[in-house]
Amino acid sequence: MTDQRRAERLDQPREPRGVKLPRFDPEAFGRWSEGIARGMGTANFIVYMTVVIGAWFAWNTLAPPDLRFDPYTFTFLTLVLSLQASYAAPLILLAQNRQADRDRVSLEEDRRRATMQKADTEYLAREIAALRIAMGEVATRDFLRSELARLAEELDEAAQRRQRLERRQQERAARGGGEPLDEPRDELDDDFARDGRPEG
Repeated sequence: MTDQRRAERLDQPREPRGVKLPRFDPEAFGRWSEGIARGMGTANFIVYMTVVIGAWFAWNTLAPPDLRFDPYTFTFLTLVLSLQASYAAPLILLAQNRQADRDRVSLEEDRRRATMQKADTEYLAREIAALRIAMGEVATRDFLRSELARLAEELDEAAQRRQRLERRQQERAARGGGEPLDEPRDELDDDFARDGRPEG
């Protein structure tokens, strides 16, 4: 009784009754069908098939009558070619379906990658715009050149003043230090004390 209840549980599928069909691997069968379709779509297959049919015609036409296995009207050849066509068409369709499935997966992957690249491009565009805005507040090359040129001019003027000051000191030392200088004093002359002696 308990075994019968276990067998009748609703959460488990029933075992199929009747004839059990043989099971096969769809992936292996699909690869096999693609190989056949690929082989039938080559020039070698057409050449070999033409040679076989030509030999068939020649044998059943030129051979002695008692050795001919398929006499004129070639009924057996027609049956063989019909059988080949009846199997070739589904195999080719199966190979095409598998190729269509692969193409669909590849298309979805390409679409996903295109979406990611678009998002990355938009992110980089926003970052570049932010950098341009930030660069507007940064000193440019021309500004730095003008500032350095102005600083170089100021240093040259200071060096010239220092040379003039050294010349004056030498002249005062040569005159004995008591006579006033003929040259007017400038702002660097504040290095001298009021009595004319250098500070420090």
